[in-house]
Amino acid sequence: MNLGLTASAASIKPKPEDSFAISFAPLSVEDVYAKADDPANGAIVVMSGMVRNQTDGKPVVALEYQAYEPMAMQVFYQIAAEIRQKWSIVTRVVIYHRIGRLQVGEISVLVAVGCPHRSEAFEACRYAIDTLKHNAPIWKKEHWADGSSSWVSIGACETQGC
Repeated sequence: MNLGLTASAASIKPKPEDSFAISFAPLSVEDVYAKADDPANGAIVVMSGMVRNQTDGKPVVALEYQAYEPMAMQVFYQIAAEIRQKWSIVTRVVIYHRIGRLQVGEISVLVAVGCPHRSEAFEACRYAIDTLKHNAPIWKKEHWADGSSSWVSIGACETQGC
């Protein structure tokens, strides 16, 4: 099963100026912003994903996230490495994802990219969240207002069928 990692990706080590986490604790926009801050930045772009109150018109009361943490962290590191290859002027990459049960309005994922220029910061941040959603082994369970629930893959199994 290919989860978006190359053979060398499993050995990618994060740069010390970058920050990555998978956490049960609530995520803080302020903390992630501070971790993306650098004197060389002219821009910091932060993407905050949160639990909304509906999916396709059906009322949602909560989401539950699970992750295969060791592989998900390697995917985060790989995303940062790819960002640095595509946008070499990026100064900081921050990727945080929550796991556990989250209520409507809570933040599930934060991605921040610091860069001297805004256009590259926007592009790199979008690349990070899009790639994370496609490659990271993270799954969510939607809890509906009628008491039912269903699992939805937001990671590698979305396209791999695992």
